[in-house]
Amino acid sequence: MTDLPNAASVALVRNGKVLLIKRAFPPYQHLWTFPGGRLEPGETIEQCVIREVKEELGLAVRNPQPVLVQQLGGGGTYQLAVFVSSDFSGSIMPSSEIADHKWVDPAALPAFRTTTRLDDVIRQCLAVLAG
Repeated sequence: MTDLPNAASVALVRNGKVLLIKRAFPPYQHLWTFPGGRLEPGETIEQCVIREVKEELGLAVRNPQPVLVQQLGGGGTYQLAVFVSSDFSGSIMPSSEIADHKWVDPAALPAFRTTTRLDDVIRQCLAVLAG
């Protein structure tokens, strides 16, 4: 892939569950997914995911581990870098961008309307975390 990532998201994992957010606005409005967002000028992709989680949820993420980069949107609008971390702290304080949030057991994922292939992405994230 020649295009560098211009957006990032992270699977936050605690006690075998993954934190999912329900997006309040487009893109992907009303769908469950990972917290994240667009890269800002001058930041690394790791700084982007740390900032986005702080802005959206009030959590401080440390040591995000890269999992994959996937193309999203028509014509490759976004090159999304997906990370995973179990190293985070703080109390969840959702911003207006978040309609809801839940700690979800991956086995319960079929009950949620998620972004495309989120189940596969979660499997890859958990595999990276397991080492």
